[in-house]
Amino acid sequence: MGIYRRLKKIHHKLLFFSTVNWIKTLYFNFKMFPFDQAKKLPVFFYGKVKFQRLTGKVTINAPLELGMIGFGQRYEMNTVHRGTAEIKIAGTLVFNGYTQFGKDYFLYVGENAYCEFGNMNSLATNSKTICTHSIIIGNYVQTGADTQIIDTNFHPMENKITGEKYPVSEPIRIGSYIYIGNRVSIMQKTVLPDYCSVASSSLCNKDYSELEPHSIIGGLPAELRKKNVGRDWESEKEDMKRWLVVTNILKNN
Repeated sequence: MGIYRRLKKIHHKLLFFSTVNWIKTLYFNFKMFPFDQAKKLPVFFYGKVKFQRLTGKVTINAPLELGMIGFGQRYEMNTVHRGTAEIKIAGTLVFNGYTQFGKDYFLYVGENAYCEFGNMNSLATNSKTICTHSIIIGNYVQTGADTQIIDTNFHPMENKITGEKYPVSEPIRIGSYIYIGNRVSIMQKTVLPDYCSVASSSLCNKDYSELEPHSIIGGLPAELRKKNVGRDWESEKEDMKRWLVVTNILKNN
C-alpha cells in the first residue's frame, strides 16, 4: 500500500508539471530576475502564452517559492485553455505574495506604469488587467471570470462646451479581502475599501472608500446594495492555500 501511495503521488506530480509551459517559464524567470532568484522559478506559466514585451521590472516582495506566481493555472472548474493568454510588462510589476491568474488572461503594464498585487490573489479565466498609470491591489482579492481592471479610457475626452480636458488614465486602488464577481469592470478612479464585495456584471468607476466594511455594491454604475454581508474568508483560507499555492498542491497530491 505504501508503494502504491508513493507511485500515485509521483504520478500526480508528473501530471501537474506536464501542464507547465517550461520554455516560457524558464525564459521569463531568467530574463526578469537575478540568477539567484530565477533559479528558484518563482513564476510559472501554464499553457500557451504570448510575450508581447518584457522590458519592464518585476519584483517579488516575499520569500521566494516554486511557482508562487502563476499565469494560466487550472484551479477553476473549467480546465481547457483557448490559447489567448498574453502579457506585456514595460513598466513596474510588483507581487507581495502568492498570486495566480486563471486561463486566457491578459496583463498589460505600460511604460512608466506601476502595477502591484498583494498576497493570496487570484484572477479567474479571461481576466484583463490593463495598467497605464497605477493599479494597486491588496491581499486576499479574488475576481470572477471575465473581469477587467483598467485604469484608462484609452482616448482623450473633452467637454465640448467648456473645453475642459479629462484625464486619459487615473489610478485604481483595491483594498484587501475583496470578492469581485464575474464580468465586472473596474475602471479608472475606482477605490474599493477592505471587505467589500462587487456583484457580477457591475461597473465600478468612483471612490467607494466611505462604505462600511462588509458592504456589497453592484449595478451600472455600482452603488451600495447591502450592508453587513460579506464573504466568510476565514473558513476558506485553508482551501485557498491548497488550491493556489503550488508547493501545497504538490504536497497534497
